[in-house]
Parts: sequence; C-alpha cells; structure tokens
Amino acid sequence: MPRKHQSSPAASITSSRSTPEVVPRGGLRLFNTLTRTTEPIQSHTPGVIRMYTCGPTVYRYVHIGNLRTYLMADWIRRALEIDGQYHVEMVQNITDVGHMRQDALDRGEDKMIAAALAEGKTPHEIAGFYTDAFMADIARLGIHPASIYPRATNHVPQMIALIERLLASQHAYVSGGNVYFDVATFPAYGCLSGNYNGRALREAVRVETDPHKRHPNDFALWKAAEPGRMVKWESPWGSGFPGWHIECSAMAITYLGETFDIHTGAVDNIFPHHEDEIAQSEAATGKPFAHHWAHAQHLLADGVKMAKSTGNVYTLSDLIARGFTPGDFRYLCLTVHYRHRLNFTFTSLRAARNGLNHLRDRVMQLMNEADDILKSPAIATKFTMDNMQQWRTRFWSAIRADLGLPAALSTLWAMLAASELDARQKLMLIGEWDILLGLELLMTARSWPETSSAPEEVKALLRQRAKARKRKAYVRADMLRKRIRTLGFETRDTIDGAHVRPVFVPDALVGAISTPDQVPSLLDKPNIVDYSVLLYATFWPDDLRRCIESLLNSAEKVSLEILVVDAGANQSGLIWLTERSLEDNRIRVIRADHVMGEADARNVAIRQSRGKYCVVMDTSVELIGAIWEQLRQALCQPHVALAGAYGLITHDLRHFAESDGPDVDALQGYLMAFPRAAVRRVGLMDPRYRFYRNLDLDYSFTLRQKGRKKAATAPDRAVVVRLPVVRHEHRMWESLSKEERARQSKQNFDVFLRKWHHYTHLIDSSPAMIADNPNN
Repeated sequence: MPRKHQSSPAASITSSRSTPEVVPRGGLRLFNTLTRTTEPIQSHTPGVIRMYTCGPTVYRYVHIGNLRTYLMADWIRRALEIDGQYHVEMVQNITDVGHMRQDALDRGEDKMIAAALAEGKTPHEIAGFYTDAFMADIARLGIHPASIYPRATNHVPQMIALIERLLASQHAYVSGGNVYFDVATFPAYGCLSGNYNGRALREAVRVETDPHKRHPNDFALWKAAEPGRMVKWESPWGSGFPGWHIECSAMAITYLGETFDIHTGAVDNIFPHHEDEIAQSEAATGKPFAHHWAHAQHLLADGVKMAKSTGNVYTLSDLIARGFTPGDFRYLCLTVHYRHRLNFTFTSLRAARNGLNHLRDRVMQLMNEADDILKSPAIATKFTMDNMQQWRTRFWSAIRADLGLPAALSTLWAMLAASELDARQKLMLIGEWDILLGLELLMTARSWPETSSAPEEVKALLRQRAKARKRKAYVRADMLRKRIRTLGFETRDTIDGAHVRPVFVPDALVGAISTPDQVPSLLDKPNIVDYSVLLYATFWPDDLRRCIESLLNSAEKVSLEILVVDAGANQSGLIWLTERSLEDNRIRVIRADHVMGEADARNVAIRQSRGKYCVVMDTSVELIGAIWEQLRQALCQPHVALAGAYGLITHDLRHFAESDGPDVDALQGYLMAFPRAAVRRVGLMDPRYRFYRNLDLDYSFTLRQKGRKKAATAPDRAVVVRLPVVRHEHRMWESLSKEERARQSKQNFDVFLRKWHHYTHLIDSSPAMIADNPNN
C-alpha cells in the first residue's frame, strides 16, 4: 500500500533487560527525514532494533565525508545499545556491482579501475581490494562492525525476484531490455525528499533522458548490458545488471525483513536513492519499508564540496600521512551535530587533535589524583556517589535529544571541572560515557612510551619541569613544556611521572600552512627584486622542475625571486625542490598542508612577493629565452594593467576566443604579469575560484577596472607580448573527465558572470572574431 506522509503507528516495546543505574531511563529521539519531526526510536521486535546503513561502493577508497556518515550510524547504534538496552542487528551493504561501466572507462572517468584492469586484475579482485581498505578504515576509526556486510554480487537472485514481484503487480515494465519502475503507480513517491509533485520532479532535480522510459521520472531496476561490459548476469529480460537502488532494497529485506526500524545514510542519498528504495520496496510488499530515516549532513572541505578536480578529496590515510590520528577525526566529528554541515579544514583538525590530547592529559592527571585518593582514606570519604547522577542525567539528556554529541562533549568537559566530584568519580563517568563516544580515553591515556630514546637535552628539560611542578611553579613548568615541544617532543604526565614522545609530523609538513592569512603580507614593503615569479605546485613535480630550470636559465641579467607554493610534490619531487632551493636562494618554497584552492594558493605567493612586477605562471609553461625586458616595456606603456603571453577576446562575456592581440580583453593564467603595487589597490584574487579555470578572466578584469593609479574614463589595457615560451600539456586538465571539466569550468564561470555581466565597457571586440568556447 502507498505510504502516507506521517509515520506509521507502532507500539512502544519495552526491553526485557533491566536498565543499569549508570544510565538514567530514557529513550533516543532522532530527527526522522520522512516525517520532518524528531521522534523516539521504537523497536518493533522486543529487545531488538533492526538497522540498515548504506555502505560503500567499492571502486575507490572511502573519503572522510563517507566516514562521517558511518560514524553517525555507529553513534546511533552505540546509543541504542547503551541507553535503550537493545540488541542492534545492523546490516551494511557492500556495493561491488554497477560501477564498472564500459562507457565510463572509455570516457576516462574510472582511471584507477582502468589501471587495475590493465594490470590484469579482475573486477572481483578490484572490489575485494577496496572492500578490505574500507574495513581497515572503519576499524581504525573505532566503528563497531555491522552484524553482516552483504555484497551486492551475492544477492542478484534476490534482486531479480524483487523485480519480478514489481512486474507482477504492474509497478514495473520492460522496455529495450531494461526494466523500469513506473513512478506513476506509486502515489506517495516524493514523500521522503519532497521532490515530486505527483506529475513531475521539481525544478533543478535532474533526470537523465532515456528513450526507453515511459516517463522521465521512472528509474531503472534492471539494465541491459552494454557491449564490452565485464560484470553482468543472465535474467528473464536478457543479459544485464541490477540498477543501483534495487540492491539495497533486496539486501535489506533479505536480512531485516520487509519492514525494519532505522535506515541511515548521507543527505545526498535522500534523492534519488532512498526515495527510490521506498517506492520499489513498498510497492512490492505493501508494507512500510523503514520506520525511521536518519541522514548525516555534508562534510565540506575548505567550505566546498569535495571533488577530485579541486584536489580536496581526503581519505583517512591522507590524514594519517599528515601526522593526525583516526581519533583526531572522530573527535572533530563529535564537535558538530550530525545534521549540520561540517566544514573540514586542517586548522579545525589540528584544533580537534589539541582538544583530544588535552582531554587525554586531563584523564592522566585524574589517574594520578585517584592514586593519591587510595592512599588517603580521609580524602576518599569526602565525596559521595550521589553527586554523579546529575551529570549522568545531563550527558544522556544531550544524547537523547537527537544525538546531541556536541552538547554531550561539552558536558564531559564541564564535568572535569566540577568541584563536587573527586577523581575516581570523574574517571567512572568518563569510562561510562566513552563507551558511546568511542575515544578510548582510559586506554590511550595510559599508552605512553618511555623517554629513554629522547635526546639528553629533552631529558634535562623534563627533569627541570618536574622540579618546577613539585614547587607548584606551573608557569615555569608550562614554559618548559613548550620548549620541549620546539625540540620535537610532546609531554604527558602519567601515574609513573612525566614522559615525552616524538611528535610525528612528516618532514614535508613542518611549518606548512593551511590558509593564505597564515603567511604575513609583504605587499606594503619596498621592492627588493625586479620580478616575483609565482608558481603553484601540486601533483606533477617533473613539470615544476622543467619550469623552474627554464626560469633560472633565462634570468642571468635580472633580479628575480621564484615563490613556489607546494601542496603535493611526491617524495622525489620534494627532495629535489628542497635541495634546489638550498642551492639557489632565488627559490623560496612555501609548503601547504593540503591542496589549496587555486586562488588561495596564488594569494599566498602574492602576499609574500617582493618584486616590482608579479609574474603568475603555470608549471606547464617552459621559457626558451628571456622574457623580462619585453614584459617590462609592455607594463610601462600608458594605461597597461597587465601583460602576458596568451590573450582572450569576447563580445558578450560568455564566449571567449584566443587572440594574439596586442590588445585583448583578458589574459590567460599560463603567464600573466602585473605591477605588485596594483595589488594594493585591487586586492587579492577571489578565493571562490578553487579550480583554476576563469580565475585569470576575473583577475584580468579586476586589474583593468580597478588597478589604474588615477581615475580614467576608460578601463586599463591588457596586452599580449610575443615571448619565447612553450606551453606543454596541462596535467590537471588532462587528468579530468569531460564531465568533470565541464562541471568545474561552469561553476567558476557562473561566479565570473555574476560578478562582471554588467561591465560591458571592459570589452571592445568584434563578434565576428569570437568563436564559441565550450569550456566556458
């Protein structure tokens, strides 16, 4: 039967187990995406909660956004097991079918898969590799394993059987060897997402055009195998493979029954995936599919969605390689409510690491104090156990209120400062609460290595600090701790005394920055060289080496500095760059701890520049001769704001064509130069341009419109100079699929057009000269 928009009534089931005193009686309430209200989680099988969590598609490593969703499910499960005394039967699928599309491989979208296939690995082996990597990640994060991890490839018969039920009840139809769900036969379609109005999807919800569908809103349950497809099965409708949505329905019903208690996932699963799960499952069974739907909000990286083209997709291994621990990320996720967006930055992760370390230090101090209490009966009788109950109530009230983990964490910190509790009581509460939080505070607080391997200088400072603490000279002790830190060691006070251990920070990240404002601006300082060449290095060190060597070879007669913002050189490239900068003091390297947005990275170099002229270059460009005098002469011409090697012209600000100039509307960022003094008037590059495309258009127009020294009736000029340069393959562009190029370019171009659409006086080109530029 069709689902109504309100939740189905269900009797409240009381567990047969008794509730322990350490957890005040209550019940977890979660926001239900289906009903748009916060409701109590109810068991429909006495003492058991049946829970389904959308798992990974195993053709790449899961990223930290995926892991945040899995952490939400883990915390829900822990809360139900501890607070509600339920046994949670949790199913998490492994999608190991449906991703190795031949057309995607032909378009170059699945480069990792294509490389693995080229090495002779089978699709099954590839899926197994990434499944193992997923299992390792959740284990490192302390996520409790699911009761079962069903693999899609092992449940194709169940999927076929579910599709046959839909065909028999006329909720599905066969067309072109495919089987589609007929959305028109399910009136409640859209109840979860609100995207469907009964006739069509709401505006801005994209539906792929498929000539075999009766209606664009219909979705595939089974698809005919395209030529060359590697993974396929025989079915009553021919050789093919299941649609994405039918997998979860079939596996959930197989292991949890036709109706279960909770379904979790990320907000981007709501439509179409979860919407389609509800439709196909309830149309087949006539029963509600899941009573409660919980969704984790997006994790953003540097304020934007993670994407390969912007270089901000991070895995747990990426964080570990930068010196962080899985616990640091778990703590960070605790600080933001699961229904709020989490803006991940390495600055916020450092803050989480510091918070977790301070928490562990406090636990260790409590252990020392508890040891003293055991030795002093007078102290032991001062406090009563009744003082703990109000804190338990406060903690669990926060958890029950829609999994309020940030409030619960705040309660933990407040409890540590409570004067009415002694160290033993605080440790008891920490132990109880950490079963839910999963930070392993009591265990990790004790796991501290001996100091025998530390240098003698560190040991001497540690002894001085111990004496200061004994005298209660805590300011002096803290100063010594910071001194030890500067020597590469961190200090922790344990039951057995103070110990130190090395701070693991990869060499490449010592002194690395996260944001442009972490480097001082030198723009108001006098010029000390003629030219500041600004380079941004990511994943192609050979291109960087070629570019730098060509710059040095052409700069014998000019004063020059080369500022390299390095965010991704591999080990060999890093060694070369470090050694080359030591050999030649004209090279200065500023390391970033992650791949920054293009504008941010350029702004780092601009802020640090000391040249009369700034020269922005792409590492795909190679100089084959001197360019400096030509640039200087061009920039000395009246009303010239910027000069470079490659120009663009336009007649409508929407279509751009390359031009040899000399006067052009904008310069391309492969090589463009402008006076450093102009930056003080126009400001830095717009940080919204994370991808490099169209950033050059924006800054060209900015310099032309605002960079002139005095008011003028016309904008300043951008000119092309014939320079001895060669432009090689642009690695970033070539690494992206056609779809990724179009999406990132359009996103940046939309920013540009909104900003400049009314500045038509900046262009003066003939429409006949402009060719349509599909990249814009």
